[in-house]
Amino acid sequence: MILTLAHDIRDVPAAAWDTLAAPAGLYLSHRWLAAQQHDPTARVRYALVHDDGLLIAAAPLYVVDTEPNALYRVHDLVPDRAPVRTLLAGARRGYLNAPLLHPRLTPDRRREALNRLVAAAGSLADAHQARPWWLYVSGTVAAELADACGTEPVPLGQDARIPLPGSTFDDYLAGLPSKRRVAIRRERRAFAEAGYDLRTLRLSECADSAGALLARLQQRHGQEADPAAMARLLHDQADGMADTGVVLAAYADGRMAGFSLFYRHAGTVWLRATGYDYARLRGAHEYFNLVYYLPAEHAYAHGATALHLGMESLRAKTLRGAVTSPLWAIEGARGHQE
Repeated sequence: MILTLAHDIRDVPAAAWDTLAAPAGLYLSHRWLAAQQHDPTARVRYALVHDDGLLIAAAPLYVVDTEPNALYRVHDLVPDRAPVRTLLAGARRGYLNAPLLHPRLTPDRRREALNRLVAAAGSLADAHQARPWWLYVSGTVAAELADACGTEPVPLGQDARIPLPGSTFDDYLAGLPSKRRVAIRRERRAFAEAGYDLRTLRLSECADSAGALLARLQQRHGQEADPAAMARLLHDQADGMADTGVVLAAYADGRMAGFSLFYRHAGTVWLRATGYDYARLRGAHEYFNLVYYLPAEHAYAHGATALHLGMESLRAKTLRGAVTSPLWAIEGARGHQE
């Protein structure tokens, strides 16, 4: 096995990378990482493990200079950790992470490849006087990674996704308890009767309006948010993701009252953002329709089999059929242990 570090993910063939990344989801996909790699708050390298010319393992490695998102600051997440420079291994945005390993590796080769990634993270961390961490690692690989690192996983939360069986929204409803089916039909009927003008848009078409509503949602939850900055973020995301984001928007009196933004990737619809002009809402369960029901309908129409919802608001998600899996923080091995 040969380990190398690349400076630019665009130098790595997308098909080879995504063969490893497909099970891990959108936030480790080649396109998403390419869209994120010019973030000025961190410097990124890509650890690549090849075996006889085949890419068999990979991980982005971010040397973080400043972290604007508190949910990616280790000292805010893990008890008794002082603020120090951090190297984040794996996905740095999206709250879902895993080391990328070829699905056809034997157990012994898989462990050897994983050890190479762990050692690469530790060595790069040492070179920058940082501590390596893997954040939001899904439960299926967290124990394996923690064993390779020689550390104990720390619980961070739960990831939620709604499986979408069958081929229609009615098939989804059929899997829910009868009382919940009645409630969802009532919420959908109220939304339909509210008379919104529903539009399906490309992100580039509405990033300014969506950014303003995203800022209002964040302000409502006590976070500082500048509408212009949110709009720039969405414009940049549209550019970086080749404008593949889908926006479902509800308009009232010609102006956007609410929206959801999501991406289709590897058979799943990935919810990315939502926002609201609260003065224009009509009390018609706009959140549940824009975040759950309309994206689920879109997923069925495009052959997707799941709706990924991420962390937080778990009760609302599980009431609507979401299944959850644990997420963990894992401190990486230091480079001198290589």
